[in-house]
Amino acid sequence: MMPDVPDAVGPEPGTAPPQGPAASARAVGGGGVLHHIELWVPDLARAERSWGWLLTRLGAEPYQSWEHGRSWRWGPGGTYVVVEQSPALVGDRHERRSPGLNHLALWVGSPDELHALIEDAPAHGWTLMFADRHPFAGGPDHRAGYLEDADGYEVELVVETR
Repeated sequence: MMPDVPDAVGPEPGTAPPQGPAASARAVGGGGVLHHIELWVPDLARAERSWGWLLTRLGAEPYQSWEHGRSWRWGPGGTYVVVEQSPALVGDRHERRSPGLNHLALWVGSPDELHALIEDAPAHGWTLMFADRHPFAGGPDHRAGYLEDADGYEVELVVETR
């Protein structure tokens, strides 16, 4: 039973807590903003080269470094991405078509910035996907580049529409 204390988030005193869809419909204060993404990778050095280059080009800065991992963060207290070669890792390649993470979509400022990233990406371990439809592989109104790294991770670089 809930205590008879006013609570801005909870139900009125003396009433039952919500059930069913209403129970999960309330937003949690500050909720929904992405805190971090952690990718387990089979080769930390390779992931550091490809992901470190891409995330830095997108404005993130090196954040953490330890024996099995690295991270890059957008601003103090911002979202960060971790690549980790965990000792508990099973398998040696990510398969984006299996259940789980398919891809990460990240903003790119302009078509020119997208073009520059796509041009530089192969030198940093990335391959352009859907080259025959680039930059409109997501449809005629969606300008983006799709890259895949050597471990099978896909990144969608989406041009901001203003």
